[in-house]
Amino acid sequence: MTQQATPARPAPRSRLRRVLPLLITAWLVLEIWLLVLVGSWLGGFAVLLLLVVGGLTGGSLIKRAGLKALSAAIEQSKNPQSQQRQTGTSMTVLAGLLLIVPGFLSDLVALTLLFPPTRALWRAVGRKVADKAVRSASAVGTDPFADAMRLQEQLRIHRPDGKVIQGEVVDPENGPRGPQGPDTTYRPPING
Repeated sequence: MTQQATPARPAPRSRLRRVLPLLITAWLVLEIWLLVLVGSWLGGFAVLLLLVVGGLTGGSLIKRAGLKALSAAIEQSKNPQSQQRQTGTSMTVLAGLLLIVPGFLSDLVALTLLFPPTRALWRAVGRKVADKAVRSASAVGTDPFADAMRLQEQLRIHRPDGKVIQGEVVDPENGPRGPQGPDTTYRPPING
């Protein structure tokens, strides 16, 4: 009498996981198209110069944001009772990273992250997306950390030498049972 272990059914992929590769591909195609279009208008050297200036500007923005965050942390450590002011460094760092990425569309998004009116719009959109994600995760009862733990458990190898031996489990009473899932029993590490 042989039994085969039924594989666990994978969780359905979220809509974002299905659409994200398409969005990234569309973004890259649009960036390349804009680079070619601007290159045909201004010339290759001007485009290269604009990309270098964008990268240097992004680097200086990240440096400035880091120094601002460091000074805020030092001020907070000197006076713990003081009300910690919001420095906005996360948006500035994101804008700097987008300026470093070659392309004009990413530079445009970076500029919207730097100006206060559009920065407030980005914050509002971010809060809505985060609230929706929290609500949908709590409504379904799934925990993103539980998914990560399940994946880690699937990838874990319990043998200290890393060897995996395929075979059958033979139960003396019932005979062979066919392929089994990963061994989940705890084995202390071998020191020697």
